[in-house]
Amino acid sequence: MTSLDKSPDEPSRESPLDHDAARERLVAVRHEVAKAVVGQDAAVSGLLVAMLCGGHVLMEGVPGTAKTLLVRTLAASLSVGTRRVQFTPDLMPGDITGSMVIDSHAGELSFREGPVFTHLLLADEINRTPPKTQSALLEAMEEGQVSVDGTSHRLPRPFLVAATQNPVEYEGTYPLPEAQLDRFLLKVVLPIPGRDAEIEILTRHANGFDPRDVRGAGVTAVASGADVEAGQRAVTTVQVGPEVASYIVDIARATRESPSLSLGVSPRGATALLRASRAWAWLSGRDFVTPDDVKALAHATLVHRLALRPEAELEGVDVAQVLAAALGSVPVPR
Repeated sequence: MTSLDKSPDEPSRESPLDHDAARERLVAVRHEVAKAVVGQDAAVSGLLVAMLCGGHVLMEGVPGTAKTLLVRTLAASLSVGTRRVQFTPDLMPGDITGSMVIDSHAGELSFREGPVFTHLLLADEINRTPPKTQSALLEAMEEGQVSVDGTSHRLPRPFLVAATQNPVEYEGTYPLPEAQLDRFLLKVVLPIPGRDAEIEILTRHANGFDPRDVRGAGVTAVASGADVEAGQRAVTTVQVGPEVASYIVDIARATRESPSLSLGVSPRGATALLRASRAWAWLSGRDFVTPDDVKALAHATLVHRLALRPEAELEGVDVAQVLAAALGSVPVPR
């Protein structure tokens, strides 16, 4: 039985040394991805945190900010499978999850897996496909399985969806409702790289870098799916003190009391911030969560769970600024 085939209820026989080795390999992934992707370290860290939490990531960035390259390079560094789906208005749920087809040899129906049966799925421009197809993907994300014709088919483990959306073009799109946005553990924004980073990108291309060939850039597998699963188990042992738990709750409550917001952070959002903070603490080499861990992950974990009041939108209020104000209003435990 391989690591990916273990039952989730099977007890772990790993020692702290095993967890330390897994952490070292996962931290090395960030350095490996940097061989092909420049200036997106925060996005790489966010994807690793989400994977350690068993969550999923909404990636936002204008075209050309290396979203596809980032996911492909991460998969190559982890030695896991990856697929990309371009979401379009005519995409059907079965195009994502799979469907029943006639087996020409047996003469009977059999299930043909869709692209969701992978470890890392890049769902490109998820807001360009109708709600029915969006819901099919979100159900697979939530349940970790696909049900077709009354039969459930489990997805591989680890499993992470990195869904992208373009922040500047909304014509012909189907925006995700707040309840579905809440299903994403993190929202990661991929900015335009700084000047020095952009010069580095052009220099690499001038020297023959091919974004379709990450192996040619020297990217090698330094970790595996087994390391991710070991990390997932180790993260659950990270301690959360009562003062940190209270800090997270106070942040969530501060967003609910903001006059600029019609929708604040729900208890599920607070739980997501707790999970992400534990993963970040573990990646940082600690077995306990600090308030700084919470602050480091607060924006990525909470910003997409907030909704502005109409009058605040008309005034040009930015939801990230509202979240920053809420964070600043909560005393940091010492």
